[in-house]
Amino acid sequence: MIEKIGRPAMLEQLAEEASELAQAALKLARIERAENPTPVTEDEAYKNLVEEYTDVQTCARELGIESDPEIERRKEVRFYERYKQMKARRGRR
Repeated sequence: MIEKIGRPAMLEQLAEEASELAQAALKLARIERAENPTPVTEDEAYKNLVEEYTDVQTCARELGIESDPEIERRKEVRFYERYKQMKARRGRR
């Protein structure tokens, strides 16, 4: 696909798909939180999330973008550290 539309257009497509993935995640969160009703079912929202994630992966693959295991490890460690800090702050209240 990138050979047909070019790298700049593929980057635009990636950005669009990433935005749609964000919206799909927010929609599913609304459903799971049950505080802001939506006519979309949980099953529909999950299927849409998977579709948008797949679209992002497809665009990234076309662009030659790969996940970096070292960055993944650092992010995971940072996530758990922040989670522990949050739990500790809540415990002080």
